[in-house]
Amino acid sequence: MVNYIIVTGGVISGLGKGITTASIGKILQIHGYKVTAMKIDPYINCDAGTLRPTEHGEVWVTEDGGEIDQDLGHYERFLDIDILKYHNITTGQVYGAVIEKERKGKYLGKTVQPIPHVTDEIKRRIRRPANEAKYDFVLVEIGGTVGDYENVLFLEAVRQMKHEGDHMIYVHVTYVPVLETVGEAKTKPTQHSVKLLREIGIQADFIVARTEKPLDNVRKEKISLFCNVHEEDVISDSNVENVYGVTLLFEEQELCKKILRKLHLRKDEHDLKAWKNFLTKIKKLDKKIKVGIVGKYFDIGDYKLSDSYISVIEAVKHAAWNNNVSPEIEWIDSKLFEKQPEKISNLDNVDGIIVPGGFGLSGIEGKIETIKYARENNIPYLGLCLGMQLAVVEYARNVCGLKNANSTEIDKDTPYAVIDFIPEQVKILRESRYGASMRLGSYPAILTKGTLIHELYGKNTVHERHRHRYEVSPEYIEKLEKQGLLFSGRSPDGVLMEFMELPDHPYFVATQAHPEFKSRPMKPSPMFDGLIKATKKKEKMSPRVISSVA
Repeated sequence: MVNYIIVTGGVISGLGKGITTASIGKILQIHGYKVTAMKIDPYINCDAGTLRPTEHGEVWVTEDGGEIDQDLGHYERFLDIDILKYHNITTGQVYGAVIEKERKGKYLGKTVQPIPHVTDEIKRRIRRPANEAKYDFVLVEIGGTVGDYENVLFLEAVRQMKHEGDHMIYVHVTYVPVLETVGEAKTKPTQHSVKLLREIGIQADFIVARTEKPLDNVRKEKISLFCNVHEEDVISDSNVENVYGVTLLFEEQELCKKILRKLHLRKDEHDLKAWKNFLTKIKKLDKKIKVGIVGKYFDIGDYKLSDSYISVIEAVKHAAWNNNVSPEIEWIDSKLFEKQPEKISNLDNVDGIIVPGGFGLSGIEGKIETIKYARENNIPYLGLCLGMQLAVVEYARNVCGLKNANSTEIDKDTPYAVIDFIPEQVKILRESRYGASMRLGSYPAILTKGTLIHELYGKNTVHERHRHRYEVSPEYIEKLEKQGLLFSGRSPDGVLMEFMELPDHPYFVATQAHPEFKSRPMKPSPMFDGLIKATKKKEKMSPRVISSVA
């Protein structure tokens, strides 16, 4: 029988419930259990696809084309599994399904109400993964904090599930602040949060206390007394150098053993050696490399939101660790180079440059100038999605002499639309109802033998995840390649340009895809791994013999 672990949050948002969920899943996986995870988002949007990255963080893309909250990325990276889009539940999805059923008369004339009709739909969706695949554990993270009116029905649904006999435990993540003027950790916010949870009818089995320093016994005793949990079930989740270390933090407190005991399960075999060795290696790294991420989704008031590019950051880390170096991320706002062109020389201070994906017009010319500088100054460059499209634009303008070349997304009146909608592709996508005019999810690409991209992947066909509308226009491919740009990966029908590179550059590669979504802590993305290797080499690649057929 499947076991459910429900992860809720209290006191404040942004506590790291996603990391907590992923870490619990990892220790269960290490102990030999088959685990998957789900994320419940209380917003009314049907998915994260229409949310600005500065509003809600990165939009994660699944293999089957789902646009999901970034926490699914944590689950996939920790568990090293692919998670499908139905593992994400939003209020918009639930109410949309209920209203559709009501319009079709599925409720047989009954008055449709939040309870039981909405909660029944929520329960059906939570149970779906276990009904479609054999899992020992399904972890369910409920977004928001207890006390938010948006997530009340989701909490009610998981309360009902336990009442109906589902094997279930509740993990409540709270914040234990330390007031500088007082100098001690305060448990009162946790007490109030647990009180709100109990008013809904849920008693936490475990309380995970987010703290700056390890929680002391005095605070554990107090939380135990006022929150009605055993003292040993108050788990300290203090700040660690590396998020992947949270797994060991939980294992040191025997959280997995305690979970299994509560569910009357016994399976003791486990091997933490590989995970421990991985984390030990990271701690010992002393050589550093600096990677500049030239983006546009940084600004949110007076703050910078690194979550906009969380998967890119993690992919850089994975690749750096694989090459025995410690990464430093330099955040570079592309709009700076538009306002102060002379600042472009700041790029000399980084070892490699990444231009990630994005939508909209702001910061575009700054990114194009960044790409030009990297190309002309032999700085290792990796372009992702928009980063490839703009690399084509830059090359068309400055090497091929196509003045004012552009993408029609940016300038619909450009005289040279090197990046454009391809009508045939739009028709195919619309007929399949797969993302309308957008390519979403995993797509195959055929790589050209003898190219750097083929060497990086070590195979003829690769699958990477996509999230974009615009493509390299077939009209300009021959002209671009005659001038030295090489499209080293194409769709199976040869119409879509999936990868590009400059053979005479130390490392200048780009892709229409988002390879960051498939990077794992101990299995880095080949393109990111290549970037880090190039930053270490600081020399030109050897000439390549290119074959037109993979």
